[in-house]
Amino acid sequence: MTPTALCGLLAESERLQVFAAVVLGARTPSAVESATGLPARVIEPAIRRLQQGGLLGVEGGELAASADTFKEAVRAAAVSAGPQPQLDPDRQRDLVLRTFISDGRLTQIPAAHGKRMVVLEHIASSFEPGVRYPEREVDAILRAWHDDHAALRRCLVDGGLLSRDNNVYWRSGGPVVV
Repeated sequence: MTPTALCGLLAESERLQVFAAVVLGARTPSAVESATGLPARVIEPAIRRLQQGGLLGVEGGELAASADTFKEAVRAAAVSAGPQPQLDPDRQRDLVLRTFISDGRLTQIPAAHGKRMVVLEHIASSFEPGVRYPEREVDAILRAWHDDHAALRRCLVDGGLLSRDNNVYWRSGGPVVV
């Protein structure tokens, strides 16, 4: 089931109320009726539709909500999204980069030195070797990567990937693609 179909199942107010009542402990149609105040003529079709969609099941003669349907829908959507573009030709480095970079942005600065260096070397490739950058330009480039651009700039300098003198920066380390 797709996330869209799942949302469609719960888009109707009555079905949402029925599902919520079962999640909160109503185990029979009459208990759902008491919990929601909906008439039985609305509850029965809602239960059938939720069962067809995999959100409700019957266990031991009682209604039960299936939380696994949500997990399966998310997993299926992730698989159907297809493979992400490779960030590095080396498989291990690519895995590190995928862990910390999402949608072209750094989600967090890695704490482990080795992983941090992989990420910083990747970000350092945003700077052309031999070009000198004023601090505000460095900040603009790094802001595109992470909100805390000052911490990222310090990490690049401390890691020997950028050098600075009088608020002018240049790339001084990391691999260079020729």
